[in-house]
Parts: sequence; structure tokens; C-alpha cells
Amino acid sequence: MTDDRRKYKRVPALIDVVWEGAAGKYEARTSDLSVAGCFIDTIGQVTPGEMIKFKLRLPAGALVLKGEVMYTYPNMGFGVRFRDIPESDQKRLEWLIKAEAHRAEER
Repeated sequence: MTDDRRKYKRVPALIDVVWEGAAGKYEARTSDLSVAGCFIDTIGQVTPGEMIKFKLRLPAGALVLKGEVMYTYPNMGFGVRFRDIPESDQKRLEWLIKAEAHRAEER
């Protein structure tokens, strides 16, 4: 299996998120973000291969995404690879990543 996570630069991004999977709906947050995926910090349970839907809570409104769970760290969180992002949401995501990268540089 190719590790696509290494192709795209991840930036630190502490963003509130509501995610929904087979086991229910949870509030959590991201810890990093890239154009290909993110890591969600949560104690909620998922399985690799599961498709989830989630909403990033942003000051300018929510960004709703869906993705496939690629790996899990029990009681810590899981990594998601984004799937089927509409072009308009892709542009918002790219803008968000640039903003978070700039914010991280200022720290």
C-alpha cells in the first residue's frame, strides 16, 4: 500500500469538528490537516476502511467533508483520507491550509 500521507505537507490545525461514523456522532478536533486528509483527535471508535462524514467548524461557516479512515490509534484518534471533495470546497480547504500554515509559522 502506498502511503499517500507522505506526499502532502500536513500543517498543525486545531479545528473543532463534528464527525459521524457507524458508531454515532462525536465532537472532536483536528490536530493536523493537508489537501489529502487530516488527523482527528477523538476517543470515538472507527475501523480502517470506514467512511465518515465530518464538519470542520470555521469562523466563516462550516466545511463539510467526507473521507475514509486509513488508520487508528485507539483512544487517541484516527487519520482520514478525503474523498470526493467538490471543487468549491477544495478551494476553501486549500485556503484554510495556507492560513493554518501561516498561523503555525507565527508561533
